[in-house]
Amino acid sequence: MTTWRKSSYSGAGGTEECVEVARLPDAIAVRDSKAPGGGCLELSPRAFAALLGQLRNDRPLV
Repeated sequence: MTTWRKSSYSGAGGTEECVEVARLPDAIAVRDSKAPGGGCLELSPRAFAALLGQLRNDRPLV
């Protein structure tokens, strides 16, 4: 069973846009919390760390 964690930026009312993440055996999965059945993006741990670094530094991803 996959355990999803919601972003700490999500409000108690659930009206904010946010993502959920889950640790898989060989990847980190990311999905839209408002559409959990819509699929997910699987990233290697290294790619996920790079994505977080870019987002934290507010740099373009491309």
